[in-house]
Amino acid sequence: MRISKKFLRSSLIYSLAGTLPVASAIILLPFYVTHLSTSDFGALAIYFGFSFFVQLLTTYSFDTSLYIHYHELKSDKAKLSAFVSSAFVFMLLLGGVMGVVSSIFGELAFRNIFTEQNIAFRPYGFMAAATGIFQALFKVHNNLLQSRERPDLYLWSNVLSFGIIASATIIGLELYPETLIGPVGGRLVAAVLSWSWALFRIFREFGIAFDFPLLRSSFSFNFYTFIYQLLQWVINYFDRIFMVFFLALSDVGVYDFAVKCLLVIEFILNGLHNSFYPRLVSTVMAQERKRSTPEFNRYYHGLIAVTLVLICGCILTYPYAIEWFVRKPGYDEAVRYVPYIALIYIFRAIRLFFAAPYNILQYAKPLSAIYLGISVLKISVMWAAIDRVGLFGVIAASMIAAVAEIGMLRWGLQGKFEFRYNAFKVLVAPALMFAIIIICEPLFGSRAPLMLHSFYLIICLALLAWVYRREIAAQGTGNSVRN
Repeated sequence: MRISKKFLRSSLIYSLAGTLPVASAIILLPFYVTHLSTSDFGALAIYFGFSFFVQLLTTYSFDTSLYIHYHELKSDKAKLSAFVSSAFVFMLLLGGVMGVVSSIFGELAFRNIFTEQNIAFRPYGFMAAATGIFQALFKVHNNLLQSRERPDLYLWSNVLSFGIIASATIIGLELYPETLIGPVGGRLVAAVLSWSWALFRIFREFGIAFDFPLLRSSFSFNFYTFIYQLLQWVINYFDRIFMVFFLALSDVGVYDFAVKCLLVIEFILNGLHNSFYPRLVSTVMAQERKRSTPEFNRYYHGLIAVTLVLICGCILTYPYAIEWFVRKPGYDEAVRYVPYIALIYIFRAIRLFFAAPYNILQYAKPLSAIYLGISVLKISVMWAAIDRVGLFGVIAASMIAAVAEIGMLRWGLQGKFEFRYNAFKVLVAPALMFAIIIICEPLFGSRAPLMLHSFYLIICLALLAWVYRREIAAQGTGNSVRN
């Protein structure tokens, strides 16, 4: 099946715009560590996690359901306009309720939850909640642009939002160093402006209406999708909040700093995946019997191999980069955690392989149960380990949850998608590199880090050269090898 240039261009634009949140975290990181202490950085992670939680509540999964209902109703313009307008009015009402509830109970909740940490609801918690409410409507508007195949407008709206966040954050940090006014306030300013523009466009085109019976038809779908999104928040953000009950806020900051340093791997990983994903969709959907083909496998083999090299490269270079460029006291503690956090990306690359069919086939039925189990597992391991081994307990919980996620995703596709792949390339080679690093790092990492980390990279390249020896030989002769 051939893919049109228009489709490829649109996919590239959506992929580029989708990486902007990760890019903003990477770009703003030097400004954060220059002007914020590790405790402030930890508090910032809590506020950002809380903001995203409020965003999920306000959105109530209309970012997903509106995509489906748009294609169902686009032939009936009056009904489509009523549904889109009603959805945004509903989210406005829901956001208003969230604003009132947070204003009344936010201070009490923060005071009772964060009893021993300097994390107050006013002003930053309230600003974070407001950001989540405004950002929710902008996100749904963005998804609607994607549904309507408006890639150029989608890109520029995200670029402008990113530009406002970056500029307002940097200005705020320069004017008010050692405070969170810049990071939290910058996102609030961008969210308000983006929200105003999105609402103006929606109500100008679709009018203002509230057809509750029409809207209610979406609530059942929204509920199950909302549960899935909430569980994703637990897996990706709740660990920072959980850590506050056991560790100092500065430890949360060190951990979040180490995680953000390694976002460059996620940025490249997502960019590569998004570049070939449209071709996979067309390949799989053209099959009568849904299964992984040599072409399907080849893309993920390459993605996993690149991830292994990136991990070893980051483990080798990041300790020196942090030492050279980060002058703020406390952040150098992140060096000892970087190799272990980097290893989590091995599982994320493999996860993309086993998760792709769910998105391609739009098969979401088992995901809520899968991620409920993973969330319970991760929290349980953190609870058991964090008091004994500190941040290493959080990292271990993430690793165990990531392994369980791969197994459960694979299990959930039984009868829906057939996997045929080279187990050595997908599982064994990554497991070997994981074993080498997880065994050698605690034994020799502090004695001869440069020699050891160089050894990781050499072993990784040698292993990949051996695993892909036939492909390398075939490339030299111009032949192809089936995976």
